[in-house]
Amino acid sequence: MNKMLLMTISALLSFSSLAAEKETNTEKTNEQLAKDMANPNTPLTSLRFRTRYQEYTGDIPGADEQTRTSTTLQPTLPFPLKNGSTLYVRPAINYYFDQPVFDASNDNSFFKDSSGLGDSTIDVQYGKTEDDGFLWSYGATTTLPTASKTELGVDAVAIGPGFQLGQVNENNIIGGFYNYQTDVSGDDEVSLSTFQFFGVYLPGGGWSVAVSPIMTYNHDTEEATIPLNLGIGRTMKLGNRAWKFAVEVNYFVEQPDEFGPQWMIGIDIAPVMENKIASWFN
Repeated sequence: MNKMLLMTISALLSFSSLAAEKETNTEKTNEQLAKDMANPNTPLTSLRFRTRYQEYTGDIPGADEQTRTSTTLQPTLPFPLKNGSTLYVRPAINYYFDQPVFDASNDNSFFKDSSGLGDSTIDVQYGKTEDDGFLWSYGATTTLPTASKTELGVDAVAIGPGFQLGQVNENNIIGGFYNYQTDVSGDDEVSLSTFQFFGVYLPGGGWSVAVSPIMTYNHDTEEATIPLNLGIGRTMKLGNRAWKFAVEVNYFVEQPDEFGPQWMIGIDIAPVMENKIASWFN
């Protein structure tokens, strides 16, 4: 599985290099590019690199001292269809640095650190942004057990439906995305709901100010994780390529009592590219 994952990463990076041969959407202003990038039903292809630093809290001794850094490779691949709608494919490959793992056998600490590949997800949505700005999509999300170490993932393949509704206006975008996943194979049980509210204000100049908290609810443990979120980004052209740069801060007002996140700071870098894969189907 991990060999296949590394091959996928290599293919995506090769795709990025090929796409650099041609400027994408050169006629668009920074304001238009920022609006397209903020739209969940974006017509633009991007290769998003997400880096997250997270601090934890909880009742387990030493929980407040735990931290983690992670990085995620998350391409957005829109495939326009002849009926005017679009098929969106969004894989996500995760790598964790010094992930704290509960270890009751350790005499000096209840935690040990572990680094490596985590589980991967693939989100596939069919949808459209209508002429009046109403956006919608529906599809499914799958989680694959690609973790390089047992403690960095779950031993299960999980899948479930998801849908998205929103509205795109001149200077703002608002909406929400819901997904439910359950295990379909493996030894671990998964029953997880995820809801992401998104509200984006576009003041101009390629800038964006957003709130997009990702809230989860574990139906097995009956525990929720809820953050307050604020992000600031800017989309601009550097040379012959458009880029989006963003930072975000999360403060978690609800998490599992024993151990859960308290603060998270993130940095996103996303170059905009030509979707050469989509051109194969035209």
